[in-house]
Amino acid sequence: MTYYYKLGNIPHKRHTQFHQPNGSLYHEELIGIRGFTGIQSLLYHLHPPTQVQKIFLTATVDISYEELGPLCHRHLRTATAVSGGDAVQGRIPLVVNSDVCISVAQPSSPMSYWYRLAQGDEVIFIHQGSGVLESQYGILRYRQGDYLVIPAGVLWRILPDTNIEQRMLVIEATGHIEPPARYLNRYGQFLEHAPYSERDIRPPDELVTHDETGEFEVRVKARDRITSYLYHYHPLDVVGWDGHLYPFAFNIEDFEPITGRIHQPPPAHQTFEAPGFVVCSFVPRLFDYHPLAIPAPYNHSNIDSDEVIYYAAGNFMSRRGIEQASITIHPCGIPHGPHPGMYEGSIGKERTDELAVMIDTFHPLRLTKQALQFEDKDYAYSWIA
Repeated sequence: MTYYYKLGNIPHKRHTQFHQPNGSLYHEELIGIRGFTGIQSLLYHLHPPTQVQKIFLTATVDISYEELGPLCHRHLRTATAVSGGDAVQGRIPLVVNSDVCISVAQPSSPMSYWYRLAQGDEVIFIHQGSGVLESQYGILRYRQGDYLVIPAGVLWRILPDTNIEQRMLVIEATGHIEPPARYLNRYGQFLEHAPYSERDIRPPDELVTHDETGEFEVRVKARDRITSYLYHYHPLDVVGWDGHLYPFAFNIEDFEPITGRIHQPPPAHQTFEAPGFVVCSFVPRLFDYHPLAIPAPYNHSNIDSDEVIYYAAGNFMSRRGIEQASITIHPCGIPHGPHPGMYEGSIGKERTDELAVMIDTFHPLRLTKQALQFEDKDYAYSWIA
């Protein structure tokens, strides 16, 4: 993250004695990235976070990929995905490479355990639904349109609101997901030309300190396996914390689109960057205002990247046959662009009401076998007039 925040009670100086009411010490924990040279936070626990009672392997991560065939554009209709499970167990991985795993989920139950992705950060886009992201940093309520950005090392679970339909797009990184460097000054502050700012970022706003005993499960995903750790003390026993690393929400409606007299390329929509990929937000915006402008995007070849777009709402100006929760995958090596009639038909239009999330990767993606159940097999031929 890019700015300092604190919640709860902390000592005046870091790494100094901080006493509990009974005279014992609170237990300080540093969570940071890039080997003590990146952003970090200090948390203060009632009990040492290292006291594990039992460790066992819960699952191995074994993704089955489709057999490689001809290179072509793909369309997945994920609106037909069946809801079930929780926000982790209910995930359906669709496209994957060594940098990122993109999944969808429709959780129908709360998580009974806490979870940590140890090999990188993740972003959960809330297409539909509301509820609570609970972590050792406190309570963060989420709503439709939120990006939930969860750094590696954070213990969390999602508790959906009851009787509210949930639909999520999940982006798991191998590495860290951050605001684009070009949006920040050398102090980490958002610049004036950035499409969002610190005011748009919602950190946890309520710290609930648990001092309970029992059996509490934490699952950690790392190195292609999920390991369960059982604790005697409740893992959310933090009385205070401060720093720059914490989970936060950013709502896509707070992304201010950058427009121009002629069509703006995808980097104008960039929201986050990570090793090997970027995340962009397409939001309602005014179209180009040059008198001869063509608002629809021109045909283009993704020479160095695969393009994934998740369609959340509205009418996408360059596509036919797209519905909510559709995902298109346009691989590098072959051109794509507006469907027939959409290019000419965009002339004279003043605005678009589309809402979509795009992930551009810089290494080729592979479809999973699970993705094939959602595929529109005619999509590759949809440019024929």
